[in-house]
Amino acid sequence: MGKQWSRLGALSALLVAMVLVAVAGARAADLKPVVKVEKAMFAGGCFWKVQYIFSKVPGVVRTRVGYSGGTLDEPTYQQVCTDKTGHAETVLVEYDPAKTTYRKLLETFFANHDPTTMNRQGPDFGTQYRSVIFYLTDAQKAEALAYRKELQQSHKFGAPIVTLVEPARKFYDAEEYHQNYFEKHGMVCH
Repeated sequence: MGKQWSRLGALSALLVAMVLVAVAGARAADLKPVVKVEKAMFAGGCFWKVQYIFSKVPGVVRTRVGYSGGTLDEPTYQQVCTDKTGHAETVLVEYDPAKTTYRKLLETFFANHDPTTMNRQGPDFGTQYRSVIFYLTDAQKAEALAYRKELQQSHKFGAPIVTLVEPARKFYDAEEYHQNYFEKHGMVCH
């Protein structure tokens, strides 16, 4: 009987060791490197197109469309479309600053809409389609103002840049059917 207890003790010790290894392995898998994510907010016309463009930038980890810059809490698309809430169709961009820069996001923004038209992009018009950079930090504000000035002085657009640079207000997610519209429908506006 002594040998049986000895074998049972060895099997128990082996089983405990296996469980500990499995638990340690599971914890190690949970310890993935944490990606530092920064946020930026842009409005440049129909948010379907703006989201699609930003979603293709290497280093962007997530985009959401929504509304910002207005006075109404929890606005709906129908309310924003009245041009009475003050909100702009906005894209919240989350990005890994180790893989892309705020400057790259600014370059992408200005390269993909007309920053010289007031409250209009293509066939869409109203303050909800205005060109605006909503800055979240003083560093973003400084960089956005400097880049806008650089573009203005280069005369790249042939007309004055009317893009606003404003402090970010609360971002309200748009309805789910607006999220990743291009992936769902294969088209974007203008």
